[in-house]
Amino acid sequence: MLNVAIIGFGLSGRYLQAPFFEANENYFLKTILSNHQKPKQFFPLINVVKNVEDILNDPSIDLVSICSPNNTHYQYAKLALNAGKHVLVEKPFTAFSGQAMELISLSKSKNKVLSVFQNRRFDSDFLTVKKLIDSNKLGEILNFEIHYNRFKPELNLKKWKETNEEGSGIIYDLGAHIIDQAIALFGFPSNIWGQSFTQRKNSIIEDAFDIKMDYGKSKVTLRSSLIVPEQSARYIIHGSEGSFIKYGLDVQEDNLKAGMKPTDIGFGIEPIEQQGTIFNQCRSEITSQPLNTERGNWALLFENLYEAIVFGRELMIKPQDVLQQIKIIETVINK
Repeated sequence: MLNVAIIGFGLSGRYLQAPFFEANENYFLKTILSNHQKPKQFFPLINVVKNVEDILNDPSIDLVSICSPNNTHYQYAKLALNAGKHVLVEKPFTAFSGQAMELISLSKSKNKVLSVFQNRRFDSDFLTVKKLIDSNKLGEILNFEIHYNRFKPELNLKKWKETNEEGSGIIYDLGAHIIDQAIALFGFPSNIWGQSFTQRKNSIIEDAFDIKMDYGKSKVTLRSSLIVPEQSARYIIHGSEGSFIKYGLDVQEDNLKAGMKPTDIGFGIEPIEQQGTIFNQCRSEITSQPLNTERGNWALLFENLYEAIVFGRELMIKPQDVLQQIKIIETVINK
């Protein structure tokens, strides 16, 4: 059993990670660092500390999960690795590719596992899309689009999310997810074009982006904005043998906020009305059929992380792959 400490108890620490550590018998959630929240209300058996040194100096802690604000990820990951801990970093991994390379090198020198919480590789819709592409039912993929929009025209009350600091802006927030998904499906593109820009009134951070990734015949488009009241299709895929269109977002985050546990019946299963549709052309007619959505399963990330630490298994979320994501973000924001 691995003893775990979480740094930060906001959305990610409280809802997206702690419940999975609690539900997995291979982990013991021992310590949470939080200066303002009250973690014991939700996890009575944990220790609550207010200083990172209390975690770093605890020899019983095996794994440190970093769920603090974006601009602290590099600093805390470096401290934890130097303290001899395995590390899981919430996205974005780092603000700069140089920082990511340094952490990867440090983890190797310390012989510690380093991974990134790219949980949306295990969303119901992405698992469905990956399975569909792998099946070759759409033929050669020609155009692939992901839209990750939200309707939040008012500025976020969390000040750190609206401050122009390292790792700030929507491309590091939502963009880190869908760039990672594109890389997981197609690898690193031969060419990248994109822009990150501001749309909301009085915003000092960039809150929208448009990215195009070139894979030869396959073209990938990634878009996000915080001023979209009606959700557009999340995935639009056109292949040589058919198309696929999918609306809706994975329900695991909503399940967790509603108090469900990852082990509950029905967890991660989206409403049937969110099923995507496959379109095929038969002679002059276009036919359509719904496609069952896979069950969302973020627990796979935690299972794989344990196996990588204890048994040396291959990581699903390799920091080297996430390094490519950071390089894409840098390309876009530096244009």
